[in-house]
Amino acid sequence: MKFTVYLAGQIHDNWREQLITKIGETALDIEFVAPQANHDLSDDIGEQILGEQPDKYYRDDAASAINNFRTQVLMQKADIVIALFGDEYRQWNTAMDATTAINLGKPLILIRPEALIHPLKELSNKANVTVETIDQAVSVLAYLQA
Repeated sequence: MKFTVYLAGQIHDNWREQLITKIGETALDIEFVAPQANHDLSDDIGEQILGEQPDKYYRDDAASAINNFRTQVLMQKADIVIALFGDEYRQWNTAMDATTAINLGKPLILIRPEALIHPLKELSNKANVTVETIDQAVSVLAYLQA
């Protein structure tokens, strides 16, 4: 059975590639979708489509509208959402995407390190499954096809 998995979370390191590589080492039939991982494109897309904006507020607002549109379309098509909270980067987008998945009724796997147990306790409680590592998330996906 083929699944589409939305990979929510920060775009500043290669966690998605790690997960995709680990899935590639299995026989799982999974297609991945994600937010725009090219940070410059994500920031510039509003002006690329709508033209130059009068200041930083409107530049960010234009980009946000298009990025949120992308997220909504791709997440609605997904069967499962994986949201990774890491140690290093601010996690506002991850929290927003995880909450969106919950509100859409999408099955959610939350990956968060032990250090974030307390700050993420409510969100973790709403997720279907909470794990601490990418390997554990891969094992949850593998169990779907066992």
